[in-house]
Amino acid sequence: MSEGKSAADELQQHLQRLSNAFALRLQEELPALGQDAERLLHAAEQHEQLQHLQSLRDQLHKLAGAAGTFGFSSLGQRARELEQEADQWLQTLQQEQQSLQDFIGNLQQLATQQYQAESTQAPATQAAKAPRPSSNARRIYILEDQLAIGENMRLTLNNFGYQAEHFTRIVDLDAALQQQLPDALIVDVNLPDEELTGLAYAASLQQRLDEPLPLLVITTQNDFATHLEAVRVGAMGFFTKPVDIPQLENRLERCFSQQQGEPYRVLIIDDDRELASRFSLILRGANMLVEMLHEPADIFECMRDFNPEVVLLDVSMPDCTGPELAQIIRMNDEWLRVPIIYLSAETDIGRQMNALIKAGDDFVTKPISDNALVAAVFSRAQRARLLSNALSRDSLTGLLKHADIKEQAAVELERAQRSGKPASVAMLDIDFFKKVNDSYGHAAGDNVIRALANLLRQRLRRIDSLGRYGGEEFLVVLPDCPADQAKRILDEIRQRFAELNFIASGSEFSVTLSAGIASTADAPTSSGDFLEKADRALYAAKHGGRNQVR
Repeated sequence: MSEGKSAADELQQHLQRLSNAFALRLQEELPALGQDAERLLHAAEQHEQLQHLQSLRDQLHKLAGAAGTFGFSSLGQRARELEQEADQWLQTLQQEQQSLQDFIGNLQQLATQQYQAESTQAPATQAAKAPRPSSNARRIYILEDQLAIGENMRLTLNNFGYQAEHFTRIVDLDAALQQQLPDALIVDVNLPDEELTGLAYAASLQQRLDEPLPLLVITTQNDFATHLEAVRVGAMGFFTKPVDIPQLENRLERCFSQQQGEPYRVLIIDDDRELASRFSLILRGANMLVEMLHEPADIFECMRDFNPEVVLLDVSMPDCTGPELAQIIRMNDEWLRVPIIYLSAETDIGRQMNALIKAGDDFVTKPISDNALVAAVFSRAQRARLLSNALSRDSLTGLLKHADIKEQAAVELERAQRSGKPASVAMLDIDFFKKVNDSYGHAAGDNVIRALANLLRQRLRRIDSLGRYGGEEFLVVLPDCPADQAKRILDEIRQRFAELNFIASGSEFSVTLSAGIASTADAPTSSGDFLEKADRALYAAKHGGRNQVR
């Protein structure tokens, strides 16, 4: 509790310093606003009036968005009202001179008054944080009253590298839950010998827990009512019998990656540095990685290096507007998946729609509460990551597809050459895989591929990249890893894979793998050369007797 409280206090102190800095900024900006009002008053030509009005409107627009965020609510409201008046004057300069003088007088009054922040609320970001598990262990409990089905599921999931336990009765599952909570729960809907259905039991269990468990449902009932009941108890997956266990395991892995994934990356583009800093603090407090960009011309380098999952973009910026910058981002196919959220004090629906039509995905009006900001960014980032994974990952293994893992190898080679740090790539191939398919069927072959994919995920680091390069061939990219270290890691994986026992058609069998490694110490001239060296090492391992790493 003390650590959480101190972190909250520190965040609050940061926010207060930003509010204080904004208050100091007002001491310069408000008098400057009054001076601009004087220039408008003495402008003789209509084009001069238009120039001064446009400048005033832009200043009021920024003030309306920023003031409320920093706690100066009445100032923000007044600035918004005057901004709307300025818009009216820009649309038509046919008003009476006395009305214009009244407007100027109001601006001058605003410049001379003293404003205090009505309230600076502490950011209530705790509730918006994504839940994070305390352990990387993946223990799965299965509630299935049919012994053969439950045991087959348990054995297959164990082959995939999980610690699965099967229970045929609720009372036995309850006893296990008292001892240790699993990382996920698989429940059969139909339990004819129990008083409760599987879904009713899951609902009561989730209510008893401090945090709900990831829940997958298996059933013979593929109707809307059962789907709806499953959603209402918090199910994250729905599978009809006979269950496709590799697909079920793929959904399990997706649940875990949502829980244990890297923090979402957010890029804030705003020429108002204090406001961008405040948004950055709020989002970092919600466990997101944030970069700020104040110069639109730096967009290409920033997008390439930071690779954001969400872009928060101010609409009104000097020299380059938000919609213009959004269109520049959308011209690059690599960034089409990145959602763009406009942040602006703009309240005119027509202008909002015009900005979204040009490029953009959402529009958030400033001032915005801390919780609303976190929720808007989190929901967009979560959806973007799920979509990106679905498009770039192999459906059987959940690993990167051929083109994406090759691209990752190129990125790491370029980074290693630039930094001077070592990097390695490894090609892995399952030995005599055709015999597995011929002897036990393609379903068994798929299980072997999934088991190796899962073993690689569990044994390698988060910074490593894994991909399915071909049918039974895998590519592993290991940044900051010399060849000897890569060989030790891959050899451990080779030994562990050979120890797995697979069951198919009543028979038990095991499989081995071979691997070839190349490193930047081999001085590859290109990413293609890098992969070719690893492929030659794999070829040597195959012809050297298989079940080895070269």
